[in-house]
Amino acid sequence: MKQTVDYKYLNFVQFSSIDSWSIYAILGKGLVYTNKYPFVEIGKFLKRNKTQVEIQNGVIYKRPTIKINAKGITLRDEVDGINIGTKNQFRIKEGQFLLSKIDARNGAFGVVPKELDNGIITGNFWTFDVDYSKINPVYLMLLTGTKEFQKLSQSASVGTTNRNYLQEKLFLNFKIPLPSLAEQEAIVKAYQTKIQQAQDLEQQAQNLEQEIEKYFLNELGLEPYKSKEKIRGLMTIDFQDLERWDYFSSDIMINQEINKSKFPLVKIGSVFSFVKRSFNKNKYKKETFEYIEIGAIDPIKGILKSKKVLASKAPSRATQYIKSNDLIIGTTRPYLKKFAIVTDKHDNSVCSSGFSVIEESNNYFLPYLLQFLKCTYGIEQLKNKMTGGLYPAITEGELKEIKIPFPNVAKQKEIMSLVKKKEKEIKDNILKNIQLKHQAEQEFEQALFN
Repeated sequence: MKQTVDYKYLNFVQFSSIDSWSIYAILGKGLVYTNKYPFVEIGKFLKRNKTQVEIQNGVIYKRPTIKINAKGITLRDEVDGINIGTKNQFRIKEGQFLLSKIDARNGAFGVVPKELDNGIITGNFWTFDVDYSKINPVYLMLLTGTKEFQKLSQSASVGTTNRNYLQEKLFLNFKIPLPSLAEQEAIVKAYQTKIQQAQDLEQQAQNLEQEIEKYFLNELGLEPYKSKEKIRGLMTIDFQDLERWDYFSSDIMINQEINKSKFPLVKIGSVFSFVKRSFNKNKYKKETFEYIEIGAIDPIKGILKSKKVLASKAPSRATQYIKSNDLIIGTTRPYLKKFAIVTDKHDNSVCSSGFSVIEESNNYFLPYLLQFLKCTYGIEQLKNKMTGGLYPAITEGELKEIKIPFPNVAKQKEIMSLVKKKEKEIKDNILKNIQLKHQAEQEFEQALFN
């Protein structure tokens, strides 16, 4: 039986209910707040504050950045008044509610933090005094961070381009669910309990990372590396320890410390097999391929994702194939630790030319090399060999010069067995952290929305 679908092309609205000719204002009233709590106009607890300030030369002023999607307000900069073009601005105070009248529809609002007390804003930003006898400050921050509140801001914004301006009267006339202060505090407490649990797990993950490094280095006979303050004035060193002539290099200190390892030192290029399996889009016979960029690598989780790319539109950096159990090493900004072992899922994918690739072998254990490169002794050596200003990188030739303590393969595997157990704990904690944060947000929204 053929189904029929009803289409609704027109939506009729009573003229008396139209506050604005904005499509959002007309259709955006179908917000799904719960009826469990009384509805209160925003204007009942927010009052516009227009304290003006005349910018003076020689005075330092703090200016805010309001992140979209309700990600908070941070200090943008502190600048001398002589460098501020708009001389008539407005003062903001800690605890006020601040928004961008242009980007409020994108969630650009929040509560002014302590570090921005006495800051300044232009007329494109509005600040409101908050009646905290009616609304809990944390409840206000959480409520304004929801997608429903963002929809509300959209419905109070008017304009036909990307510069939709918030209409103050419309915004302040909107009603939101406002529980009693006691109920607000209970909702906030439940949220904060989950967030605290998530933060505890995050701290545990950081502690485990430090434990891994300490254990790993101890097995090599090394102490955790700490950058030492450079000596001022005349300093003498052995020429054999000098690999780079500039003052900022820490080669000397790294070489002195790594030489204390109880295992022989080798250069990566003398032991590990680097490979280049060329990919040519003109000779590739399939329509698409899986492509891995440097940004797809997480230092703990490894390769997070690949993206399907049309061979005809292959990026110029898509130059080489990778195989299962390869080690791929991101050579741009290597201190970001964009290194990973390739899993079966990404076998025969194509990766960026920004990676150096080492294939597996019975002569070494690649997870051991990966762990060394991520530790301070590896990262400091990589940083020492970087060149370039905007995109500092290391060449494959320089990568091959990195020194590494090299126990036999059996010992490499033994060392890594405990490391892997602790890494699993870290991954589990990260997953629980994400779940708890999501659960906290979900439970808060369920308390207010249908």
